[in-house]
Amino acid sequence: MDLDLNNLPRHLAIIMDGNGRWAESRGQPRIRGHQAGTESIREITEEAARLGIERLTLYSFSLENWRRPRPEVLFLMRLLKQYLIGERETLKRNDIRLTAIGRIDDLPRPVRRELERTIEGSASHTGLNLCLALSYGGRAEIVDACRSIAADVRAGRIEPVDIDQALISSRLYLPGPDPDLLIRTAGEHRLSNFLLWQLSYTEIVIWDDCWPDFRVPQLHAALRQYHGRVRKFGGLISGSEQQPPAAAARSDC
Repeated sequence: MDLDLNNLPRHLAIIMDGNGRWAESRGQPRIRGHQAGTESIREITEEAARLGIERLTLYSFSLENWRRPRPEVLFLMRLLKQYLIGERETLKRNDIRLTAIGRIDDLPRPVRRELERTIEGSASHTGLNLCLALSYGGRAEIVDACRSIAADVRAGRIEPVDIDQALISSRLYLPGPDPDLLIRTAGEHRLSNFLLWQLSYTEIVIWDDCWPDFRVPQLHAALRQYHGRVRKFGGLISGSEQQPPAAAARSDC
């Protein structure tokens, strides 16, 4: 395996790109790529849990994805529902807790129902936190956080001067540690409106393989790239552990 288990990302985020291209390159319909992609989700999730990674956030369905052809969207919703039902035993076997972020109310009611059941059924699990970003957009997340804060200001619960990075972070869909590593498959070099606030100091690995071909060996190779990164968070390396800006001492310069 040749991995430094003491130098793994606490929080791993993945943009799972290239399902459609994977299928088209094989002369198959795009939906076949999405089906194959769920196999990669299972394999990568189980390996992340085995390695002891705390959180895995998967960009599963963006706000922009609603613009795709209706038959494809309907298929993706059916596939998501099947995944939520079919993976409950996998979550239980691996002690994985499921969570979700995004504008969840946008999802069809049957999908929301199975999502809620799977989240509730895994709530007591103490291993990996598998977070699905569904009907998610990074800009929408920041807008929703601002609306929440503005409502509190209007109600007199907080003053404008109280608004800082910590407060904004606390109102985002995804509280907790920011991703240490982002992997994007299919060779694309953009964030695509994913975790725009949280990725400020995240290490990024671009992988050429499409998502259905991204399996355990590819994950290990990406993690080895992470081992070689020096995370300075805008500062200089010293003998002490480097910390993200919010946790580091600040100067006036």
